[in-house]
Amino acid sequence: MTTTTQIPATQNEAWGFWGTMNNDAQAAWPIAMTAISDAICQPLESVRVFLDSRHGRHFADDVLNEMLRGHAIQQAIDAAVTRWMGWTIGRQTSKEYGIPKGLPYLTGFVIHCEIVEEELAA
Repeated sequence: MTTTTQIPATQNEAWGFWGTMNNDAQAAWPIAMTAISDAICQPLESVRVFLDSRHGRHFADDVLNEMLRGHAIQQAIDAAVTRWMGWTIGRQTSKEYGIPKGLPYLTGFVIHCEIVEEELAA
């Protein structure tokens, strides 16, 4: 039996990843959600919170830069994921956001966004 995972819809069409991706948002959203979730082993809902944030906008900027270099959406997202996983949280970012130093940037900011959302809901 095959099960399909429902990709959570954006809750921020104007800004974040979706708003930055513009006309490519609908095609890019499920690809980015899955690629990020697979890379960092976090649930899709956590990835949705990240992509809907200002950090998701920065991630989209990176994807768009790759697309301007001639990459298709899938390859552009994969390149952005690889880049963000290669960067690590430094001392200043750790101090500013409370993310452990040395954690991959993508992992750190997805988890950070999830924690902030939980705090706002409490």
